[in-house]
Amino acid sequence: MRFDCSVTTELLEGMRQAKQTLGRAGLIVLPTDTVYGIGADAFSAFAVTALLEAKGRGRQSPPPVLIPSLDTLRALADNPPAIAFKLADKFWPGALTLIVRAQRSLSWDLGDTKGTVALRIPNNDFTLALLKEVGPLAVSSANLTGEPAATNIEKAEQYFQEKVGVYLDGGPTSSNKPSTILDLTDDGFVKVVRVGALSVAQIKKVVGQDAVVVSD
Repeated sequence: MRFDCSVTTELLEGMRQAKQTLGRAGLIVLPTDTVYGIGADAFSAFAVTALLEAKGRGRQSPPPVLIPSLDTLRALADNPPAIAFKLADKFWPGALTLIVRAQRSLSWDLGDTKGTVALRIPNNDFTLALLKEVGPLAVSSANLTGEPAATNIEKAEQYFQEKVGVYLDGGPTSSNKPSTILDLTDDGFVKVVRVGALSVAQIKKVVGQDAVVVSD
């Protein structure tokens, strides 16, 4: 089912259907401030496995988790470093994903995370509203592995068809670049895992030149 988020009645029904679908461990497609994402309940191992299978990925590629607030970061991360909050203060909500050590007491299975979790607060009103109601969502870019990420709902529907229960249409995305991913698990250093919508120069301006390590 596709719902046009620019129409109030469809938005309300779409949100209701999305919550129900997520509660049944189903998959949804939702807009973000980067590209469209395919999402699942982060605490449902069944749903996360379905998400990875829909994209054609294995457990070695765990999905990031979208969150509604810094309080959620504190709850999901194990002693997050101060630099995480410095970056979040500058770039969240926005196109920045932070890899931190996961809280060891959490009952979830996102794949082969090696004890970490990748978190982001997206800058999209529809998605933030949904996150505030349903909690953290495992969300990966809406595409099949090796294909371009969907920047409109039509492309997402082509990729996933009936594998996804609800499609929330927020219109064409303003960017075709994914989020920039930083690994903060090495104390005191910021490892750039992927350069996306935010540049390395922007990151260095916040944390300092010497703290940033760029992956080969």
